[in-house]
Amino acid sequence: MRPLPGLALAVGIGVLATLIGQRLPTVGAPVIAVIVGGLLSTRLRSAALGPGLSLASGRVLQLSVVLLGAQLSLRQVARVGASSLPVMLGTLAICLTAAWLIGRWLGVGRDLRTLIGVGTAICGASAIAAVSPAIRAKSADIAYAISTIFLFNVIAVLLFPPLGHALGLSQSQFGLLSGTAVNDTSSVVAASTSYGSTAAQHAVVVKLVRTLMIIPVVLALGTMTQRRLGEASRNRVSQAVRLVPWFLIGFVVVVALNSAGAIPAAVHAPVKQAAQLCIAVALAAIGLSTDVRALRSAGSRPLLLGFTLWLVVTASSLGLIALTT
Repeated sequence: MRPLPGLALAVGIGVLATLIGQRLPTVGAPVIAVIVGGLLSTRLRSAALGPGLSLASGRVLQLSVVLLGAQLSLRQVARVGASSLPVMLGTLAICLTAAWLIGRWLGVGRDLRTLIGVGTAICGASAIAAVSPAIRAKSADIAYAISTIFLFNVIAVLLFPPLGHALGLSQSQFGLLSGTAVNDTSSVVAASTSYGSTAAQHAVVVKLVRTLMIIPVVLALGTMTQRRLGEASRNRVSQAVRLVPWFLIGFVVVVALNSAGAIPAAVHAPVKQAAQLCIAVALAAIGLSTDVRALRSAGSRPLLLGFTLWLVVTASSLGLIALTT
């Protein structure tokens, strides 16, 4: 199937959300886009829209992350990345431990609680997709985990910006919060963009550093699974290389070009606007792709685990931010 119908619909909603967002900056285009897309998802479900929506929520979103690199320098990336490590590693350890303990207490299966744990701790659906083959997860567990994570991604996009304002968080503090306590890259970008451009820049750096945590976590879980099944170990180096996302490399390249002065200052504003439009388009596609029936079928225990972990990560992130910034 051709991607044009779904992509055109997402672009249309994204442009509309951007125009509305200019008049309602406290809400922001990303939030408006995901709400409009979600409201239309039950009426416009069609297989013909699938390829375009997948393109918009995937490649277009990744392109927006790369474009955001034009606003940063290597020095800023290194500083923000280094300063975020205590909060990021702290929330990661707390979330994975809580997933194991609370998941067992709730009676959630080993694979499902692992998927929900890494999805919440690292980067949502991307982490779930990376971990699934390593632990040989069943398709039903993958679907449940993604549905659970998606629900709290949407809630975070809607609630985090007003929470940040209520707590008086600075732009950099909110970027650190959204970069460590929100799951998918799309939701991190959406929540932080709604708060401010500086918050978005910080959040993207923190999120991309956090995304790299997929590599050691997947390798560790893969090793544990192979030992449990009595299998021979695989090539760890090639596994690690395949787990590095292309848009992370693209982001670093664009940051390096900007640091070297290869990107003229005159194009910074247009590139920033293009990135923000791409974010709105991607969030519209994510809203349009919402499967309400899948969310309902996930059941109460996985949802309760996801909700609990979401609260744990948010609280621990806020606590660590207060202690370290």
